Amino acid sequence: MNRKVLKLAGPSILANITVPLVGMVDVAIAGRLGDAASIGAIAVATMLFDLLYWNMGFLRVGTGGLAAQAYGRRDFRDAFRVLVQALGTALTAALFIWVIQIIYLETAFLIVDTSPSTEQFARTYFNIRIWAAPATLSLFVFKGWFIGMQNTISPMVVDVTVNVTNLLASIFFALGLNMGIAGIALGTLAAQYIGLILAMALMYIYYRKLFHYIRIRGNLKIRQMKSFFVLNGNLFIRSTSLLLVYAGFTGLSAKYGDNLLAVSTIMMKLMLLYSYFIDGFAYAGEALTGRYIGAKDPNSLKKAIKVLFVWTFIIAFVSTIAYAFADESLFRLMTNNEEVIMTARQFFPWLLVVPLFSCVAFILDGIFIGATASAAIRDTMLVSAGSFFAVYYVFQGNIGLHALFAAYMMHLIVRTVMMSLLIKKDVMGKAA
Repeated sequence: MNRKVLKLAGPSILANITVPLVGMVDVAIAGRLGDAASIGAIAVATMLFDLLYWNMGFLRVGTGGLAAQAYGRRDFRDAFRVLVQALGTALTAALFIWVIQIIYLETAFLIVDTSPSTEQFARTYFNIRIWAAPATLSLFVFKGWFIGMQNTISPMVVDVTVNVTNLLASIFFALGLNMGIAGIALGTLAAQYIGLILAMALMYIYYRKLFHYIRIRGNLKIRQMKSFFVLNGNLFIRSTSLLLVYAGFTGLSAKYGDNLLAVSTIMMKLMLLYSYFIDGFAYAGEALTGRYIGAKDPNSLKKAIKVLFVWTFIIAFVSTIAYAFADESLFRLMTNNEEVIMTARQFFPWLLVVPLFSCVAFILDGIFIGATASAAIRDTMLVSAGSFFAVYYVFQGNIGLHALFAAYMMHLIVRTVMMSLLIKKDVMGKAA
């Protein structure tokens, strides 16, 4: 079981390592374009895309769980049905996003309180990157489907290609051609479409012998898509709730000024840095849970979950040590602004506790997704998002920005407790 877990988790971890690097490079490039407003602009613009794209996270999550269970049953016709329905939904959603983009952007800046310079930079970034919507949403689908089919090599190749291209292109356009914030956005746009072309090529290479199972017309009929939308309706609510937490973190920190917004942006990037290792095992949990539920193999499911938790605690422990050892140098990788670095020091202890508070919640996410336990996932995220805002508003008057970090930790604790209580019924019960 260790070999099975590592075979699935390894490629995902290698791919995930490049994800935070790209985000950190975006922030680092912005940090060298001038003042703190550039860093804040990346944070705000990224938040705006999170509001659009995270709500569509079910395209990866739901697709992965359904495909994994179809794989466990060896039902490839159903696996391709899931793929066709998810891609159809992704392209429809992308078109809708293009239609509403102006209304969305103007409404967002009526709500988000930023400085004029931060808003101007964020608008520039948004107006370029928005045209990557079809590629971005389709890549969600391909990644979920590949993982469900127990193939983490293909999404690794795609992710690494996208992220490395993003990194190099952003540096070239933003600094090499002196395009600034617009160059960072253009690098992301180019990388997304290159990734989509590669995903389609890998689809053909690995699965062309199974293409006869594809039924585009039949699978896109409303009756055929009913169960797909029921599952993903719950996952949409889950994504929205999760988004409220992360968007709330950025949005609430913006009211403290450009300096503290820059600090909270860097802190969130660093807090999520270790999670990309955990996510590799969460993807393995998603694939194996779905597979063993589809195959009705509860003994293998129990073994898989046990192994996943062992690796989760190892990664959390090592990550805490790494954060403590790196100390202030982590902040200096992100910016050369001494005022931001000095301010950030007081928030460093939060980095040391985030692996402990979050590791179980992250791995349980993967397990519940593989089980397509969408109602349990939905309810957990609704309650945890509520706890985030409750804790912030109770304590923000006394401890300022620290209340935002305390609220983030509370939402992780709530997720951990609720899913731990529900796992027997909503996961193990499905494999019986």
